[in-house]
Amino acid sequence: MVDTICYSLLPFGLFIGVIFVLLGVRVVMEYQRGALFTLGKFSGIINPGLRIIIPVFQSMRIVDTRIKTVDIPKQEVMTRDNVPVSVNAVVYMRVINVEKAVLKIQDYVYAVSQYGQTALRDVIGNKELDAVLTQRQEVADEIKELVDKETDEWGVDITAIKIQDIELPVDMKRMMARQAEAEREKRATIIKSEGEVTASSNLKKAAENLSKAPGALHLRTLETLTDISSDQSNTMVIPLPMEFLKAVEGFAKISKKK
Repeated sequence: MVDTICYSLLPFGLFIGVIFVLLGVRVVMEYQRGALFTLGKFSGIINPGLRIIIPVFQSMRIVDTRIKTVDIPKQEVMTRDNVPVSVNAVVYMRVINVEKAVLKIQDYVYAVSQYGQTALRDVIGNKELDAVLTQRQEVADEIKELVDKETDEWGVDITAIKIQDIELPVDMKRMMARQAEAEREKRATIIKSEGEVTASSNLKKAAENLSKAPGALHLRTLETLTDISSDQSNTMVIPLPMEFLKAVEGFAKISKKK
């Protein structure tokens, strides 16, 4: 009778055993690592593949080791020269030590975000506005250095930090626009003056060459008349040779002597 009971319970036992094993089956992806706990105590790291744990007695926490992006919300920061700016950034991070990431910190993603905000305020608060606007990469590198140094204890590596946007007050934008316009006008004036200097030098050389060649000035006068004749305006310009003007001047002096 006992044997009969054992034979009748055998399928049920096998069924329970199969269920028990299936409950302990875990699949760890290539980009994941598992932190294994036995009766609440850390037991080791589970590598990718098909793994079996003992239900009830063991548990496993999966950690993604791929690069994550953590947004640093827009922060209003006062620069060293007392200009309020709103800055936001993004942090690229990944877990390099699963044991530390699980045991040392409760939520490493949230912790990185909060520490990134603090580091952003500290770095930009020690910079003048011009440096913040023109040296974004240097500012981002300083923030990365501060955050990376702290997160080493959490088993997290900060691969990069990028500043996304720097928003200035409206009145500051207008002031900078006026400054840029004044700078453009300054460059335009300098270029124009340099052109006038070059043109005057060329005119001087042309005048010297014309004065050395007999009749060259007269040919230039005729060329100018040809250009004027194509103009349909009512204005008439009649150039007189220099010899004629000298003759008139001499005649005027003779008349005065008489």
